[in-house]
Amino acid sequence: MSFIETFAENLKTYDRKALLTEVHGSTLVPATGADLAALVARARGAIRAHGLKPGDRAVLLAPNGMQWVAADLALLFEGAIVVPMYARQDPRELVHMMHDCTPSVVLTATDDLAAAIGEQWPEAPLLTFDEAFAGQPVDEPPVARKPEDPVTIVYTSGSSGEPKGVVNTMANIDFMLPVTASALASMMGARDGDDRVFHYLPFCFSGSRVVLWTCLWRGNGLMASTDLENLAEELRAARPNYFLNVPMLLERIKNGVEAKIRERHKAIGWLWDAGRAAWARSEDGTAGRRDLLVLAAARRVLFSRIKDQIGPELACLICGSAPLGEDTQRWFMMLGIPVYQVYGLTETTAIVSMDQPPAVKPGWVGTPLNGVQTRIGEHDELLVRGANVFCGYWNKPEVTETAFVDGWFRTGDRCEVDAAGTVRIVGRAKNLLVPTSGHNVAPEPLEQRIIERIEGVEQAVVVGHGKPFLAALVTGVLDEDRLSASLDEINTDLPHYRRIRKFHLCDEPFTVENGLLTANRKLRRATIEQHFADRIEALYP
Repeated sequence: MSFIETFAENLKTYDRKALLTEVHGSTLVPATGADLAALVARARGAIRAHGLKPGDRAVLLAPNGMQWVAADLALLFEGAIVVPMYARQDPRELVHMMHDCTPSVVLTATDDLAAAIGEQWPEAPLLTFDEAFAGQPVDEPPVARKPEDPVTIVYTSGSSGEPKGVVNTMANIDFMLPVTASALASMMGARDGDDRVFHYLPFCFSGSRVVLWTCLWRGNGLMASTDLENLAEELRAARPNYFLNVPMLLERIKNGVEAKIRERHKAIGWLWDAGRAAWARSEDGTAGRRDLLVLAAARRVLFSRIKDQIGPELACLICGSAPLGEDTQRWFMMLGIPVYQVYGLTETTAIVSMDQPPAVKPGWVGTPLNGVQTRIGEHDELLVRGANVFCGYWNKPEVTETAFVDGWFRTGDRCEVDAAGTVRIVGRAKNLLVPTSGHNVAPEPLEQRIIERIEGVEQAVVVGHGKPFLAALVTGVLDEDRLSASLDEINTDLPHYRRIRKFHLCDEPFTVENGLLTANRKLRRATIEQHFADRIEALYP
């Protein structure tokens, strides 16, 4: 049975069970299998009446929610190749991708979204959710597909160039969902009932879609955020066992907690510092009796209370999109919240490797999934082969050809692999900086060190390609004197060619809205360097 057929069966099997719950502040709004099935049936009727045929491309443009899920399922059941896009992205960028994939229908959540697309593309084949969910119900089995048939096109973030449409097939998804379901079951251990899964990242991204689809495949409910500005209240209402994260959020939680601790009585600050040091010694086996007493006090007074504030029922956190720094991963472990890393790309159906507890190595991204092969190519580039690897880029055969070498997909990520097969991502090969000293420098480890070790830093971008030394662009709430002193401390154990000699403290953060981050919160390095070109040049008199 294909994954799409499994979805259709599960809507009937779990007709009274909440398969998708919208979280609105402190209020939970559930949609049962029967609720979703009714929405899917109406959307199928409207989509069919709109003229969509099996094999046509269909853009889905909407925020997370039960209607997004129902629209996605309706398109899948009708045999469409679904092209999910980020509803908050610039309409000009969205229309550029739409022209590339030539959709038969552009399904939008609201009239406003439809109007924004229509302004850039007057002939767009628009269909709003109001129209879609007022269709004549269609109650038929899903359209049959072959393993090699494309099922979705997901556009890459464009962090290092023009977005490309990654084509995933039925075989890609049919391979991935059982594997991720098994990995999650192993990660969570034996449990009574469903996992309480919360999700706040947009469903249009490959990793988010795999989380959603894995829950639907398992018949496990999922709770979806509806307001990214109100995550704290939503988390209190959802009380999840785990949820998928990007490093930026976990680093922000860490920085926020430590800032509040510094505002409290000096005794609390002392216990926090002493407790962290004692925990570190306990981890490396050098803790003495005094350390164990201090650690017990820190756990009782601080660590357990902070954990409860983050999530009282959290069994773990999962982190993807970019490698999480070792210090941040250990920080959450200290609180009693293990963080499991997952690594992959859109081209690998979201996942290549995952942490497999208890064999977790902080700062590394786990071992390859069962059925996925990896090896190291030229310049330490990670190469991947397996049923998870995409079939090609939409309408780009030449680009597809260059993405492979001897049948192995070139990830573009530089890596290390230890004797156990655990992978560590060093950085993007194309991001390498070569200052005039001639040394190759990966900026990502340096940026991670700045973010983790300097309190108040939110984002960091290291620059210096073709320059006499490295410098950094930094965002956050901190003063320049403290930033300068902290960078001096970081530089002490670095070789001369990796030291950050100067910096610029930016007045504005890097965001999706100002074009300095991609839709899935990755740095647009070339755009950032162009945006701050004058400030960067001023660092090199």
